[in-house]
Amino acid sequence: MADDGARAAVGFARLLRDAGLRVPTGSTLTFAEALGVVGWGSADDVYWAARATLCNRPEDVERFDACFRAWFAARSGPGAHTDAPVTVDAVVALDAPGTEDGDLDVDGETPDALPILTVRFSRAETLRTRDFATYSPAEHDEARRVLADLRFAGARRRSRRLTHGGRARRRPDVRRTMRAALRTEGEPLVRAWRAPSERARRLVVLCDVSGSMEPYARVLIRFLHSAVVARTQVEAFAFGTRLTRITRELSNRDPDAAIAAAAARVVDWSGGTRIGAALHTFNVTWGMRGMARGAVVVIVSDGWDRGEPELLAEEMTRLARVAHRIIWVNPLKASPGFAPLAAGMAAALPHVDDFVEGHSIASLTELAAIVAAGDDRPRAGARR
Repeated sequence: MADDGARAAVGFARLLRDAGLRVPTGSTLTFAEALGVVGWGSADDVYWAARATLCNRPEDVERFDACFRAWFAARSGPGAHTDAPVTVDAVVALDAPGTEDGDLDVDGETPDALPILTVRFSRAETLRTRDFATYSPAEHDEARRVLADLRFAGARRRSRRLTHGGRARRRPDVRRTMRAALRTEGEPLVRAWRAPSERARRLVVLCDVSGSMEPYARVLIRFLHSAVVARTQVEAFAFGTRLTRITRELSNRDPDAAIAAAAARVVDWSGGTRIGAALHTFNVTWGMRGMARGAVVVIVSDGWDRGEPELLAEEMTRLARVAHRIIWVNPLKASPGFAPLAAGMAAALPHVDDFVEGHSIASLTELAAIVAAGDDRPRAGARR
């Protein structure tokens, strides 16, 4: 390939990367080779060679076109402007309703007078790792829109029902085999097999709404609402000094109405914390009767408990006997120098399979991945 074509390809790829496009080195080499084939006689040939090799996603076409016009508009030959790159005025703007590219101005000149590359980015990316406790009201609204799109995939478990399967299961399906033999004059040339099917495990979430969890409670309840409306077999509870079932309230598709109904039902919101007593109520009323059997149980709490640690340890032991997996979500775990020194947290931790953070959107995304992993992840110990 020619040196000037290679320099042009590298310069254009660098401009695309600065604009936010993903341009691998291999694509740059392919574009340089394409320039050696199509030449510089036709701007259309150069454009389509560049787009076919460097633009990989449909959503990048608009930014690619802006970069191409800015970089190649003044070129008339292979050696033109290879040493003096074209100056591009980049305007970085937040996504905002009603904002159009034509409304932007650079140094008092109209957009038609200068080549302007408009790069937009979403505020949600900057909020992914931010602690919920530091959010402003506007950032809370943005986080709610992001959490509305977050879904629990749900862990799977083997069912007693049988379905079509491979030979590895070694369970012949006589009915399907004989039915297929009717098409081959009674000869069973195709043998069918059966295997156990899979179904989603029940997900039980108990969320702490006490005063110490106030900076996180409403965001976590919003996240819990997304889980309830996204899939079946989800049970939601809130607890402070007592346990309240809020599955029916969170089943409303309207997030604001669902959160308001749940807040109205929970009478001890922003009060004290008695985790052991709440777990005792859950085990006696719902858990031991079947709701927690084989389920993935998620407990969202900072571990600050005014009750007796011995009661919490006893109830966690009972819950661990019937639950498939126990996940404890503590928003304070992300704090520098955190150690599970609170009496309640220390009493519960030996019975927990996964101890994760819950202070940001990124940590909740990780939680959803852990819940979805299910049986693919090793268990903590040989309790069950």
